[in-house]
Amino acid sequence: MNKFLSKIESPDDLRRLNRCQLPELAQELRQYILESVANTGGHLSSNLGTVELTIALQYLFNTPDDRLIWDVGHQAYAHKVLTGRRDELPFIRQQHHISGFPKRSESVYDAFGTAHSSTSISAALGMAVAARNQGLTKRQHIAVIGDGAMTAGMVFEAMNNAGDTRDINLLVVLNDNDMSISPPVGALNKYFSRLISSGLPFYKEASDMSKVVLKQLPEPMAEFARRFKGHVKDQAKSFMGANTLFEEFGFNYIGPIDGHDLGALLPVLDNVRRLGGLQFVHVITKKGQGYGLAEQDPVLYHGPGKFNPSEGIKASTAPSKQTFTQVFGQWLCDMAASDQRLIGITPAMREGSGLVEFEKRFPERYFDVGIAEQHAVTFAAGLACEGLKPVVAIYSTFLQRAYDQLIHDVALQNLDVTFALDRAGIVGADGATHAGNYDIAYLRCIPNMVIATPSDEAECRLLLSSCYQYDGPASVRYPRGAGIGAESSSELQCVEIAKAVTRRQGSRIALLAFGPLLHEAQQVAAKHDLSLIDMRFVKPLDEELLLALAESHQAFVTLEEGALMGGAGSAVIEFLNQHDINLPVLQLGYPDLFIDHGEQNALRADLQLDAKGIEQSVEQRFAELLKP
Repeated sequence: MNKFLSKIESPDDLRRLNRCQLPELAQELRQYILESVANTGGHLSSNLGTVELTIALQYLFNTPDDRLIWDVGHQAYAHKVLTGRRDELPFIRQQHHISGFPKRSESVYDAFGTAHSSTSISAALGMAVAARNQGLTKRQHIAVIGDGAMTAGMVFEAMNNAGDTRDINLLVVLNDNDMSISPPVGALNKYFSRLISSGLPFYKEASDMSKVVLKQLPEPMAEFARRFKGHVKDQAKSFMGANTLFEEFGFNYIGPIDGHDLGALLPVLDNVRRLGGLQFVHVITKKGQGYGLAEQDPVLYHGPGKFNPSEGIKASTAPSKQTFTQVFGQWLCDMAASDQRLIGITPAMREGSGLVEFEKRFPERYFDVGIAEQHAVTFAAGLACEGLKPVVAIYSTFLQRAYDQLIHDVALQNLDVTFALDRAGIVGADGATHAGNYDIAYLRCIPNMVIATPSDEAECRLLLSSCYQYDGPASVRYPRGAGIGAESSSELQCVEIAKAVTRRQGSRIALLAFGPLLHEAQQVAAKHDLSLIDMRFVKPLDEELLLALAESHQAFVTLEEGALMGGAGSAVIEFLNQHDINLPVLQLGYPDLFIDHGEQNALRADLQLDAKGIEQSVEQRFAELLKP
């Protein structure tokens, strides 16, 4: 049984501990996170790296009255444990249990819901201004942001605004672990590296020496010396040249500090807490800290499934179906080999989007632009203006962050940019923040845009080639994980844009499938002798086929893994209305609500989008039509 962790039900219990007990608590907490994540899967490396930082922040600040915001939030497992959710950690990200990210509806200690990056400083600034205007001058506002998230322009917009805002308490803690999910990129990372190389060795040596001296002093004198040490360190930062950028924004820069040394963290954070105002503390941590395998390969252990901590993650020996992401990665390499104009772009998701092999084979045509989705899209637009053919590999949920660039910089100019939208539809354990439920609706209303919805792995490769060869903006959306295991051709074949294909010829009702739900609908089509159509494209629709189907059938059923409002089914209804065709349409897809985390198949069944649910919905709506 854990000596300290088992007794902590809230930060108030944590604050009753002596400072000398905190390192042992950190060991217990780190081991508990490792064991829990190994048992369920989840984010590991990032959480092992923030244990001491979390303890220090919760120990010194008066949360939840003081607002603590974790940028992205995939590193907040220790925060959850220390704020009353310890016993829930072994079930994290599972259906009907706690989220893997901070969530306001889950706890009063989750000051702001996060999961997308680079929002923390803006949110904390808003809260700080609100506190000032309400006369809450003692309240502290802490934004913990990683060096990867610092690459987004929104961060600098927030700091620029903060620097011109008076009488607020805003502390930005830069959790610098030299990583986002993929390895770090860009000039800002080089800047941080210079700060670390110039500042940390100096500070560490001075800190180690001061600890020896402080142990020899009576406590009142030792406390004075600790405060003086913090003051001297602040004065030394100009010597180290570490403060230029952040001080220009109006922040008092302190750092870099060893984020695993509570003896260094606590006095510095205590000092800035007392000072108030605009403070920026640069903390150096190590992803995977305390677990050797994760320290050696933080990318592999970023978001693992279940594994044995004593053995580590083992490569699977059983043959498995290719994921849609792997299909895309192979297609990208094949197309790049045949077309020198192809440029691959990712906003900091090299592994997640399947570009590892592409980077190895075509490094001069590979661009990881950092967590900067807006820039990624307009960068692609600039490439397209000069005759190159960019492919933007991006999660559906992250393309939302670049919507204006998509409309104004790409579609309005009708530029030849291909968007590979990974994680379309429900994504499982990551939940509502990462679900790609809205891309059909938000893309369909944009002029010039093509939207393709492959039903399986073979169709995915086929439609990627087709959209790439299309002279204009086009998107291919595909889900997380594997499909039915359809083998893809090694060729780079294309199909005609807007042409659907009939998979089963039946009567009375036509099932119009936009994506992988085609295969879930096969059972009801065969049982009731219905037509089954692989629509392939949401925009443009196969109008010729739809007119023919409307002539020969009495009803339509549309199936899509996306929001029903404004989705593919809506496109079909709009088309029928335009042609004054009065035909009943049953729309099956996602209802008007945020879908929580859980296992993908279980969520699909809850939404009645598995084979059984589709059959029940069709039979309930069209009982009369289905009678023999």
